[in-house]
Amino acid sequence: MRYGLVWFKRDLRLADHAALAAAARRGPVLCVLIVEPALWAQPDAARQHYEFMLESARALHGALRRLGGRLHLMVGEAVEVLDRLHAAAPFDALYSHEETGNGASYARDRAVAAWCRARGVRWHELPQFGVVRRLDDRDRWQAAWEAHVAAPQAMLPAPPALCFAPLPAALQPAASLSSADASPASAAIVAARAPEAVALGLDAFQPPRRQRGGRDAALAVLHEFLDARSAHYRGGISSPLKAPTACSRLSPYLAWGCLSLREVVQATRARIAALPAGDRRRAGLAAFLSRLYWHCHFIQKLESEPALEFRNLHRGYDGLREGAWNPAHFDALVAGRTGWPLVDACVAMLRETGWINFRMRAMLVSVAAYPLWLHWREVGLWLARAFLDYEPGIHWSQLQMQSGTTGINTTRVYNPIKQARDHDPQGVFVRRWLPALRRLPDAWLFEPWRMPGEVAARHGLRLGEDIALPPVELEIATRAAKARVHALRAQPEVRAAKAAIVERHGSRKRPEGRRGKAASAAADAAQLDLGF
Repeated sequence: MRYGLVWFKRDLRLADHAALAAAARRGPVLCVLIVEPALWAQPDAARQHYEFMLESARALHGALRRLGGRLHLMVGEAVEVLDRLHAAAPFDALYSHEETGNGASYARDRAVAAWCRARGVRWHELPQFGVVRRLDDRDRWQAAWEAHVAAPQAMLPAPPALCFAPLPAALQPAASLSSADASPASAAIVAARAPEAVALGLDAFQPPRRQRGGRDAALAVLHEFLDARSAHYRGGISSPLKAPTACSRLSPYLAWGCLSLREVVQATRARIAALPAGDRRRAGLAAFLSRLYWHCHFIQKLESEPALEFRNLHRGYDGLREGAWNPAHFDALVAGRTGWPLVDACVAMLRETGWINFRMRAMLVSVAAYPLWLHWREVGLWLARAFLDYEPGIHWSQLQMQSGTTGINTTRVYNPIKQARDHDPQGVFVRRWLPALRRLPDAWLFEPWRMPGEVAARHGLRLGEDIALPPVELEIATRAAKARVHALRAQPEVRAAKAAIVERHGSRKRPEGRRGKAASAAADAAQLDLGF
């Protein structure tokens, strides 16, 4: 029986699923999801990612069952699993979406491509985002993005035209996506369970209040945002207090493909068109659309230069921080014990929810890169595990941008005391996440470590214990760090290398009605304000 193998990766949905639709038009399909131990052993993987993936896969499995099919969960490295499937029941076509993932997934995809060539299997990889594989000219990227998001959504053929191939008998039973799925008709296929997170070497901890996966959850968040919360998007996404509801909160669902970028863009545009003039949601949704554009712009950088996950985008910055790693500074940051209240409160919220807003993410990286003088790679791995919505292309591009190693972006340094004064002047956020600060007098809210010992004792606080002491003097350390970066930026050879990076990775987006240098500056500013 000739069939097409559909490999679900970070695209856990049926709607607008180009790979499944293309395979189904050709004939019977077999749908698989592979739990790859080598990928889950990577230092950027976390239990919350795995559990969110399983929740989304179970929802997809249920949707396929309603159409008469299944999502077969296989455990093993991708090439080994494909080899077993091909040996048991040969297939001549493999379908999947393109993936711009971490270095391990890139190496895996290259191995799969080699396996397909050796077996005479044609691998159909279809675009998942507005990202162009093998892009040779960045000037053409914006038009390609617009063409992708404006194209009709991929539609599945209706049953009985949609036909599912059975799992080869030699491979039954495979792993189950639902321990509750034990009906007699399915027992032979789904008798085992998906591996436990700890069996894959993942840490037992996950944020107790993280978002849950699945298509239904994704649609609920999308419609709630389009219908109501978008009114507070502009002006709300920078505030750590307002952002949890003002932001779209769609990022994990885009990262794991519970929603397609195209359907989100099209739904947003349709909602704007239906709203009356003057409705606050129109401005919020327009700003949100701009950030969806930047979402793909940053992923394109990693697609075009996979090495930026591991090394400085501008090689002239090599050696800037690599030899000055301070484990005590890193430990204080990860433990939320820097003494800077807004920083430590953000770490506490991240540990509890798996999410903080973009401005606070940028502040954490800035604090790590400048006053704490930490290299972005280890900080990035910690944050990759901490962010439920970890998207490698956005993540590593932003880590380098905020650390000042791209060579093409304005240096942006976030002062955590100023950020607290601007965005949490009454201390509501920091007191919510740092209970000890609820006893702190308002006069010492922003710099509690400077409080006299007798004042602290009067309020039942112990400096160095309840109130952490900063590892460095913020202003002095930040000034020294900026001087190092700016001195390097000023070197002729470093400045000379900038043009090639702009040519390969720079934005070509031009705001409406603006041209030339002013437009380029506005586009660069927008890059630095990416936020979901």
